Amino acid sequence: MVRKRISSGSTFETTAGYSRALVDGDDVFVSGTTGFDYASMTIDADPVAQCHQCFRNLAAALAQADCTLDDVVRVRYYLTDAALFETLAPVFGQYFGRARPAATAIVCGLVDPRMKLEIEVTARRRR
Repeated sequence: MVRKRISSGSTFETTAGYSRALVDGDDVFVSGTTGFDYASMTIDADPVAQCHQCFRNLAAALAQADCTLDDVVRVRYYLTDAALFETLAPVFGQYFGRARPAATAIVCGLVDPRMKLEIEVTARRRR
């Protein structure tokens, strides 16, 4: 079984020594993903816009692993404020309405104060 490492192209992955995603057999582990637009390294101040960008970033990483958001079996949402959950839950449902993965929401601090949320997923590739 060969491991495949997936990169977003962010230099931070090299600096911090991690991969955007790691494919190990049929399992795909996607690192915590924020609302940064990796092409421009900018982030919108609006949490809803950040959430949509998180899902674009997740979908791009999953595509490189021959998966989609529908293959996600586990998701963890990291929110900087519990009040964001009510606003963002419909966005989560927009992207995971079919997959309906096991989910956990955690309120915590993030490494950049501009970040309002981070999303981490595990997917299972279908044969």
